[in-house]
Amino acid sequence: MPSDKVDLLILGAGWTSTFLIPLCSERQISYAATTRDGREGTIPFIFDPESDDTTPFSSLPHADTVLIVFPIRISGGSERLVRDYQKTHNGARTGFIQLGSTGIWDKGPTLKSDTQVHTAEIQPNTVWHDRHSPFDSSNPRAQAETELITLSPDTPTTVLNLCGLWGGSRHPRNWVNRVAPTKEALKAKGSIHLIHGLDVARAILAVHSQFSKAAGERWLLTDERVYDWWDLASAWGSGGLSEKGESPSGPQPGWVQELMEEGGIKALPRSPEQIGRALDGREFWRTFGLSPVKARLED
Repeated sequence: MPSDKVDLLILGAGWTSTFLIPLCSERQISYAATTRDGREGTIPFIFDPESDDTTPFSSLPHADTVLIVFPIRISGGSERLVRDYQKTHNGARTGFIQLGSTGIWDKGPTLKSDTQVHTAEIQPNTVWHDRHSPFDSSNPRAQAETELITLSPDTPTTVLNLCGLWGGSRHPRNWVNRVAPTKEALKAKGSIHLIHGLDVARAILAVHSQFSKAAGERWLLTDERVYDWWDLASAWGSGGLSEKGESPSGPQPGWVQELMEEGGIKALPRSPEQIGRALDGREFWRTFGLSPVKARLED
């Protein structure tokens, strides 16, 4: 049975929780987590954004902060989750954090699993995007996130839009062969923005402990760097993780050299202006007085 009260309730334990739960334990922050099947000591919980049945919420503990990890893509779903939790927890004054994708700004790979992207409100000639830039408000996931944000200030809510997630078994070295199997595919690759799972966990707990700074806001989270796929492919090749000192394997390093000659690129990494796509994630870290601790793709 879940405890009567926890500091943080994680709805949808998965990859993120492998970094968040250890950090909670280290900082002595009490937590509970859900999965669809209740595996590994979690609470079984399935959210149906179209159902009026509040029964699934009755097994959830009271929490100061609820973290919504799974995406919501149905109109009314975000408000329903918040209201049903409040109804079953005596109108608890709980803060709600939704994890989202930076793809709503730059059409990047973190949005690939969503429905078809419409780009009418994204400025096509803008290289840099920050959290205040126009985003694709027609995307169902973005709409549900906006719905959540508008519940503030009566209910403290915020959205953390994350770029490419890495850490643990997820390492960009292992992605080169998939994203650049041919020279033409590599030619089309520009920037990639990343954030380590530990920094995601640190960001979540920063909001939890200082929710008033985040309430009613949508945040864009990166590790404050813009990576160039040509640079990464040239350095790593397609060999994935390997022993230090080994030369990069596969054809990608050679393709990069050819592409640099063909495009008149004198050195790597290419600038954001050459690539044409960059995200500015500084404001979150500045607001909460933090800096990413896992950057430059170093474990």
